[in-house]
This record gives sequence, structure tokens and C-alpha cells, in this order.
Amino acid sequence: MQIVSTPHAPAAIGPYVQGNVVGGFLFASGQIPLDPETGEIVGSDIRSQTAQVMKNVRAILEAAGSSFDQVVKTTCFLDNMDDFAAFNEVYAESFPSHLPSRSAVEVARLPKGALVEVEVIAVVG
Repeated sequence: MQIVSTPHAPAAIGPYVQGNVVGGFLFASGQIPLDPETGEIVGSDIRSQTAQVMKNVRAILEAAGSSFDQVVKTTCFLDNMDDFAAFNEVYAESFPSHLPSRSAVEVARLPKGALVEVEVIAVVG
């Protein structure tokens, strides 16, 4: 098992790592819209927060030697399902060549009051 860590994504705010590579797959921890330098939430609306989340996910993918083209599954957590269409518009920009399998659910609450969290599983190499 290889632990993935990059300063270009937020440091873990609990007892977990940014990601693990096992058997040729990256299992990335869920990303919320934190600025990696300040640890503060970026944006106050679903579009800006989703853009930051996907930026954080990209950093972890790249640190693992992967990319959005190699993502096979995402799990998306939304604070409010009314934001689903706007979330989808920003999320889709990260997947221009293919769409991964996905689950998307509304949750009661996310860390630090975030509006969105996304975790990914991706092929490495």
C-alpha cells in the first residue's frame, strides 16, 4: 500500500490520509472545498465550492500518478439536493472524455459547513 500525500490538496483534518494506492487503484478520501494553504472553505455557493473540490481531487489524482481520465467511480455528497443541477455543470467539466460511475446523495451535514464533498476511485498508471 502506498499513501498519497500532496501539499496541493488540503491536509487531512482527522485520522485519515488523502489517499491510498492499492492493487493499481487510488482510493481518495473525500474532498471538501478547502484551500490547501489556509485550510478555509473556498466560496459560498455550490459552483465555486464544487470547482475547489475538483481542484483538490485533481491534485490528489496527479500526486498518485493518475488523472480524471482514469477515475472509475465517484461518490458525491451534497448538503442540498436542490444544488444538484449546478453541481453537475461544474463536476462535468472535469470529465470531458468519459464519465465515471457515480453515486450522489444529500447529507444532513458536511465538515466545516461545506456544501459538497467528492471522493474518487481511480486507476493508477
